[in-house]
This record gives sequence, structure tokens and C-alpha cells, in this order.
Amino acid sequence: MVIKWLGRVDYEPTWRAMQRFTDERGSVTPDEIWLLEHPPVFTLGMNASAEHVLAPGDIPVIKIDRGGQVTYHGPGQLVVYPLIDLRRAGLGVRDLVTALEASVIEYVRGFGIQAVTKRGAPGVYVDGRKLASVGIRIRHGASYHGLALNVNMDLTPFQLINPCGYAGLEMTQLADLGGPADLASTGTDLATILDDLILAR
Repeated sequence: MVIKWLGRVDYEPTWRAMQRFTDERGSVTPDEIWLLEHPPVFTLGMNASAEHVLAPGDIPVIKIDRGGQVTYHGPGQLVVYPLIDLRRAGLGVRDLVTALEASVIEYVRGFGIQAVTKRGAPGVYVDGRKLASVGIRIRHGASYHGLALNVNMDLTPFQLINPCGYAGLEMTQLADLGGPADLASTGTDLATILDDLILAR
């Protein structure tokens, strides 16, 4: 697995780059995990309802091709994009979602944070508040999009939407839970756990 730290990059060019990577990859193309953060942006999944965007203000809203409803990306949020040939890895969609969620749960456990999943509501939660969101797309048997983990960010923009389509859903982040605030080290550690979980399946 090739792990790449891309830094802070605009959303739409990164999304298009994931699509190109997926469309152009061959049977021996190595899988990659992209780690990054985005400038402020709201993204709407394929079947998302615009009514969940309450008051976006100056923050752009982009309709994209992942599953799920609306979410927010911004500085201080670690975004993890696993670009994986699922057929070659012998993984199903549910396997990948489970691995993404499990990687966060295992990672934060090291800081004494007890995180859980919720049936029917993908993502990772701590005391009912959402810590990480998951939304993926499968094309040609390969995945893109992925996971957004709130590390040390301004959570206010989440109040301008119904996060993931749930009115009143509260968000949380690692820095407020006693976890690390550094994106790069968090990304490296999380990607290593995710790689191990995928290889173990």
C-alpha cells in the first residue's frame, strides 16, 4: 500500500484526481491511501437532499458521486481516501466501510477514548457525538472517497447543515477528547492501522 500525505488541497481537483486514478488503474496498479485536509467545503452525496444544507453562507457546496448525505470538510480535519482494488483484495463494500470505522476505533483507543459505530448510521461516535464520517464510491471494482476524522478544527460549520442528514447531530473531535491535534502524525498512524486491517481480511 502506498501512503501519500498531500497536505491541504482543494476539494474538486482532488476528487477528479481520484476518479482519474480509478479509471486509469490496471490489474497491477498499487493501492494507495491519500491523507490530506481540505479548505472549507460542503459536499452532497449522490442521493443527498439539498434541504439538509440549512445556511451555507460563503462555504461552497459541491454535488459529488459518493454515497451519503451532506457533510463538511475543513482545515484541521483529516481526510483519508483509500484507493483500493477491492476485487483484487477480496473485499466487499461493507468490508471496507467496517475497516475504515475500525481503524478509527482502534486508533483512538490508544488515547483512552471509547468510540463506537451505530447500526444504520455509518461513521464513528463518542458519547453520541460524531467523530468521523464515512462515504465511499466503487467504480470498476475499486474504491475512492473515504473517511473524514475531526482532529482539531472549527466545528461551527456543521451547525449550518444537518450532518449526514441528521438534524441536531452533534460533532466532536480528537483535540476535545484528549487525543492528538496533529494531522500528519494522526494520518500516518491511522493509515498504518487501516492497511493492517485490510491485509488481515
